[in-house]
Amino acid sequence: MMTAGHGAPGTSALGPPLGEPIAVTPQGDSWDRVRDDLATLGSAIVHARLSDLEGHLPSGDGLRALLGRDWTRYLDLTHADVRHRYAASRMLLKYAAAAVLDGDPDELELAYGPTGRPYLRGCDQIDISLSHTDDLLLVGLTTRGLIGVDAERTDREMYDSGLGRHICTPYELVLLAGMAPEERNQGLVRLWTLKEAYSKAIGQGMQFRFTEFGFGPDGRPVRVQRPDGTEGTGDEWLFRTVVLDGYFVSAAVYDAGFGPLWDTHITTMLDQDCVEAVTEALDREDTARHPAGDQDEEV
Repeated sequence: MMTAGHGAPGTSALGPPLGEPIAVTPQGDSWDRVRDDLATLGSAIVHARLSDLEGHLPSGDGLRALLGRDWTRYLDLTHADVRHRYAASRMLLKYAAAAVLDGDPDELELAYGPTGRPYLRGCDQIDISLSHTDDLLLVGLTTRGLIGVDAERTDREMYDSGLGRHICTPYELVLLAGMAPEERNQGLVRLWTLKEAYSKAIGQGMQFRFTEFGFGPDGRPVRVQRPDGTEGTGDEWLFRTVVLDGYFVSAAVYDAGFGPLWDTHITTMLDQDCVEAVTEALDREDTARHPAGDQDEEV
């Protein structure tokens, strides 16, 4: 299970299992572990450093092929560092998805829902989530239902700037005030990443006011809570936070009750709408070739 040293944040046994985040590079040897986690646990989290991906990032037509429809978004970004991180994060996501689908990263199409939530077009049995901050890139994948991931530096200054009242419930503010002064900032950063991960999983992003839902203190079973601290979700949700090289990494996984998905090969992962559309097209083509009363004779 995901564990951490600082107060063991989020180490609850509630919800579906989740393994440790796995460090990867596009041509590395860790992808078998990613596939194993997805097959046995139903979810996997991978991470990489931007500096480790730079040598693998294509340029020119190669980058355009990898980004696909994200190419125009990439060109719209004006800051060079932001563009670089954007391209590297999409590369990591596509390589992660291709590894578990046994496909070609260039052939996977990343699409976005009405709220901007990313998904793999035609492969809706795998849900994905993406986060990047500074040098850390993070990707979550699940076959259980929904996933959201988020990362933030543990030393990001948030508490003393008064951000707590804008992102915390009344119950969370009481919890933070009761902590030792030197622990309050990291406690707030942890809550921020949990809220980001949950809002990404449900496809709301920043549209769901963070003061309307909360989480409990470190080291206790983690569930979404109402503003007064009472429980708002059940065992179908899993929440984990781990400290990873100076970052809080949080994940939210919703178990829709599908059970484990043993076969994630891309040829068997097409969603039902795609399968039905292809079948209907083939049937129409067969009917046009062989109209009723004019069937070929068997030889």
